[in-house]
Amino acid sequence: MKLWTLTTFCAASLLILSGCEGISPKPADEVKIDKTLPIVKLTQKGTFVDMNAIAFEWSAIEDERVQGIYIYKQSMNKEGSELSHYKTIQNRFTTHYLDKGVNPDTGYTYSFKTFSKDAESKMSAIKVINSLPVLQSVVWIQSIQNMPRTAKIIWRPHSNQKVKSYIIERRTLEEELWSKVETVDGRLNAEFIDVELKDEYVYKYRIRVLTYDGIKSSPSEIVQVVTKSLPITVKHIVATTDLPRKIEINWEKSNTEDFAFYHLYRAESSDGNYELIAKLYNPTFTDIVEEDGKEYYYRVSAIEKNGLESIHNQISIQGLTLIKPKTPALVEAKVVNNKIEIKWTNKDTRVKKYTVIKKAKTGWFNAKDEEFVDIKGKKFIDPEIGPNLTYYYQVYAIDAFGIKSEPSIEVEIKTPNTVANNVKKEEPQLPTDKVINKEVEVIIPTQDFN
Repeated sequence: MKLWTLTTFCAASLLILSGCEGISPKPADEVKIDKTLPIVKLTQKGTFVDMNAIAFEWSAIEDERVQGIYIYKQSMNKEGSELSHYKTIQNRFTTHYLDKGVNPDTGYTYSFKTFSKDAESKMSAIKVINSLPVLQSVVWIQSIQNMPRTAKIIWRPHSNQKVKSYIIERRTLEEELWSKVETVDGRLNAEFIDVELKDEYVYKYRIRVLTYDGIKSSPSEIVQVVTKSLPITVKHIVATTDLPRKIEINWEKSNTEDFAFYHLYRAESSDGNYELIAKLYNPTFTDIVEEDGKEYYYRVSAIEKNGLESIHNQISIQGLTLIKPKTPALVEAKVVNNKIEIKWTNKDTRVKKYTVIKKAKTGWFNAKDEEFVDIKGKKFIDPEIGPNLTYYYQVYAIDAFGIKSEPSIEVEIKTPNTVANNVKKEEPQLPTDKVINKEVEVIIPTQDFN
C-alpha cells in the first residue's frame, strides 16, 4: 500500500510539474560567468523519478537580476557524450521542472545555471539520477491446448493500476521476430483467443503490459500452443485381476509418428485423481502391490518427441491383485469323547490348507494361544482340553501362494465339569507337526456356539 501511495504521489507530482516548463533562447557561445549570481540548489527531496520522466524542485531564486535558469543534461548510456544545454526556463520564480525526455532504466546527469541579462552563474552541483526500470509483465501466463485451429491464452491480471492494456505478441518456430497480434484493453481482462490458425502448427505467445503513460513492460514468459494433431490414442489396454500382489498392464504398441515413450497413470477409482507412476518405452508394466484384493484403475498415453500427449482420459482399465481365499464357514463345534471337534466348509478351489487358532482362557486376564498349521482337511480334533474351561477357535484358509483368508467367525466352547482332563496327554489328531504357542493378556469371548 505504501508503494502504491508513493507511486501515485510521484505520478501526480509529475503531471503538476509538467506545467512549469518555459522556453527561452540558448546560452551564448561565449559565456560570461558572474560569481555573484545565485546558484541553483535542489531542495532536500528535490528529485522525483519515474520510468519515463524525472522531475526537479529547487529553492526559490530571490535575486532580481536573474531572468531564468539553464538546464544541462547528459545521458550516461551514450559514450563520449558531454554535459550540454538541454532546456531553458525563462522565469526566476519557477522552482520546478519535469523532464519527459527520459528512457526507462537509464542514467542521466543534470546541472543548472541561473542567468541574467548578460551573464551566467557558476554551474550547480551535478546530480546523477537513474530512471525507474520498466514494469515487469504478467507473472503468470498459460496456454490452453488441443483447440481446433484456435489458441487460447489466459493470464493473471497485473497488480499495478497504471496498466492500461495488454499487448499480445506471437511468433512461429520459423519466425525469428515477434509480431503484435492484438491489444487487450482493461487491466482486469485476462484472456485472448487467437483464431484461424494453421492445422498441425506450433505458435508461441508472450505478453507486454502498456501503462497509461505509454510505457511498455518487459515481455512475459513464453507459452506454446500446438494445433498439431495429437498422437494416436493407445488401444487394447488390459490389466490382470488374478496375480498375487501384483498387476500386469499390457497394451497395443503405438503407431504414432515420432513416438517417444508412454505415460502410465493410476488411480484408486475410475473417476479419481490419476497420478503418473511410470514413463515407459515398452507396452507393458508390472505394478507391485503389497495388498491382497487391491483394486487400481489405469490409463496409458503416447508421447511424441515434441511432448504432445495422446488423449487418455476417456478409457480407464481396472486391475486387481489376487483376492484372499474365501473364508471358511464353521458348521459344527462340539465336545465328543473328551475332545473338541470342529468342522467347516469351503468351496474355494484355490485353498490348499488351513490354519486353526486356539485360545484357552486360563484366568480372568490371561489366555493361552496356539496355532495349528498345514491342516489338509476340513476337520480339527483337539484332545488337549480340560474340565470347566472356555476355548475359542478360528479357522483361516491358505492358497498356493500363501495368501491367507479372513478369519472365520470365532467359536466359543465351554467344557463340562465331567470332561476328562486330557491336557498334555496326547497330541491333536491332525496332519501337522507345526504348532505355535503364544501367551496374550486379554481375550474377549464371542457368543457361545453350544
